[in-house]
Amino acid sequence: MSNGFDPIIGALNTSLNLRLANQGVISSNIANADTPGYKAKAMEFESALRDALAVDSSTPASGTDPHHIVHHSTDPVDPEIFEDPNGVESLDGNTVDRASEMAKMSENEILYDSSVELLKRKLGMLKYAISEGGGNR
Repeated sequence: MSNGFDPIIGALNTSLNLRLANQGVISSNIANADTPGYKAKAMEFESALRDALAVDSSTPASGTDPHHIVHHSTDPVDPEIFEDPNGVESLDGNTVDRASEMAKMSENEILYDSSVELLKRKLGMLKYAISEGGGNR
């Protein structure tokens, strides 16, 4: 994926949006842990990120001039959300395991924070290059 700027920033942006969507799925599961008949939902993060970034496709850049910047949108993300097949049904038909969902939420939060930190550092490097990088002229 090349948009003429920095593909890492686009990938981190997409990662943050997918982590946010995953947080919503996990939060919904926790909120419905006591709802009879509720089936836990899940989102496959890695395949959603791969699809959003078009890692497996070889879509050529298109532009009217070879020097034009071609933007490949990474947003909005639309991950597949499905019923978690690993859920064990309780007596009331609910498949949410609260402890498991809390662990998933903690993991997702750590990975979200890591992506934010990487994005912050990448933007800091760009800021440095713009403001101070050519200071010896």
